[in-house]
Amino acid sequence: MVLNISKISGIKDFSIQTEKDRELYLKDGRTFLVLHRNTIEIRCDEKLSDYLQSKYESVMESRYYGHGGIEIVLAGQLNQQEIEDLIRLSYNLTQ
Repeated sequence: MVLNISKISGIKDFSIQTEKDRELYLKDGRTFLVLHRNTIEIRCDEKLSDYLQSKYESVMESRYYGHGGIEIVLAGQLNQQEIEDLIRLSYNLTQ
């Protein structure tokens, strides 16, 4: 799955910080997306996190955000539109 963050509607200004094994996408200096080779990590609220983890095997608690986010396997059960919606939510939650 190829993600082009700049093409997701509702996401405007962001910067990218590249580290050894991941890219951090930042809004006003705060991370809203962590992109690994096969997974992404995003912010979400606790109830949504619990729901998605119980429904999908490819969704787990985020290593970066802890219980305040989820990690999603990109070749997993969520489709492109669902992942883009979750990235947009994470962007909007980041202040």
